[in-house]
Amino acid sequence: MEDRIERLESIVSLQERTIEQLDGVVTDQQRQIDELERKLMLLGQRLRDMQTDDDPEGPEPPPPHYGGGR
Repeated sequence: MEDRIERLESIVSLQERTIEQLDGVVTDQQRQIDELERKLMLLGQRLRDMQTDDDPEGPEPPPPHYGGGR
C-alpha cells in the first residue's frame, strides 16, 4: 500500500511540473501573440496612412500605353 501511495505521489509531482512548464509555454505564446497583434495593427495603420498620403483623390488610373491585353 505504501509503495502505491509513493508511486501516486511521484506521478502527481511529475504532472505538477509538466503543468507548470506548459503554463510557461502558454504564457510566452500569449505574449508573442499580443506583440504580433500590436505590430499588425501598426502595420495596418501605416498602410492606411500611406494610401491616403499617396493619393488623396483615389487610385491612379493606368497609364495610356496599358492596353489591358487588347
